Amino acid sequence: MDNVVLFRSPAARVELAEVSGEWLVRVIENDQELTRSFELEEYALSYAEGQRMRLGLNNVTRS
Repeated sequence: MDNVVLFRSPAARVELAEVSGEWLVRVIENDQELTRSFELEEYALSYAEGQRMRLGLNNVTRS
């Protein structure tokens, strides 16, 4: 199995949530977590989608 290459971490994910009028995007990869806040949903969604594509994920989790 030396020729098997993982393109993404199985634990990687991107989450989007609205909390107290702010939009939060949490990016989890390689056992690290980064959370960014946005005033506008459109900006948060754009950032989340960019991170989703970068990580090679199928979707953004909304909570």
